[in-house]
Amino acid sequence: MAIDPSDILLTDRVAVVTGGGRGIGRGIAQGLAAFGASVAIWERDPDACAAAGDSCGALGIVADVRDGEQVDAALQRTVDELGEVTILVNNAGGTFYSPLLDTSENGWDALYKANLRHVLSCTQRVARRLVHARLPGSVINVTSIEGVRAAPGYAAYAAAKAGVINYTQTASFELSPHGIRVNALAPDLTLTDGLVEMSGGALSPDTAPGIPMGRPGHVDEIAGAAVFLASDMARYLTGQTIHIDGGTHAAGGWYHHPQTGRPTLGPS
Repeated sequence: MAIDPSDILLTDRVAVVTGGGRGIGRGIAQGLAAFGASVAIWERDPDACAAAGDSCGALGIVADVRDGEQVDAALQRTVDELGEVTILVNNAGGTFYSPLLDTSENGWDALYKANLRHVLSCTQRVARRLVHARLPGSVINVTSIEGVRAAPGYAAYAAAKAGVINYTQTASFELSPHGIRVNALAPDLTLTDGLVEMSGGALSPDTAPGIPMGRPGHVDEIAGAAVFLASDMARYLTGQTIHIDGGTHAAGGWYHHPQTGRPTLGPS
């Protein structure tokens, strides 16, 4: 079966991007729209939701995906205005510094709800409709490099992101008989407006010595992988976590020394 360039197009498909108001989510929403999808952005910040929707002609719906009732309402409005959702990007998430010995139960629950529970909630609701309609679909979960390595000060966040990876594998198996593919994207350091602000301008777009490719990622590079996973180019790909991280995961702690360029493991 020959590859057809049109297989990458998402024309006539409806996509939802949760947390699509800024950063990686906004980049993914713009990428999906550029390849022909009708996109709905579910975002809890009204201003970010409106701005992101305007940037790519998407339907902006103010919704907090941690709340099941708001997910139900957002999905119904999306279906009513755009049609049946066949592409779901579970991107919403967040974190805060919380050392292990200081993490409260409330803090743990907040990070679980923000990063993992909604992945089940949104996937389940979209998948049920697809199964009922006998339609194929693509679910893309945004996890993190922190889901596969130690993350000092961010144990609850890392545990939730690891949960996303395993959930992706399990959901892919359960949904495969229905033609619904489930994959994940795992970025490392990615250049977003929010991250630049948090760094106080210290984050360089051109240099990141701890990453084998030597620089941070860009949201458009994450978006490109999302477009691929959503498209028929990836029709036989499911249950996988793709690390879009400049080689960090593969390197396993090795990096190029910033002065000598020599491969270095651990402190120089």
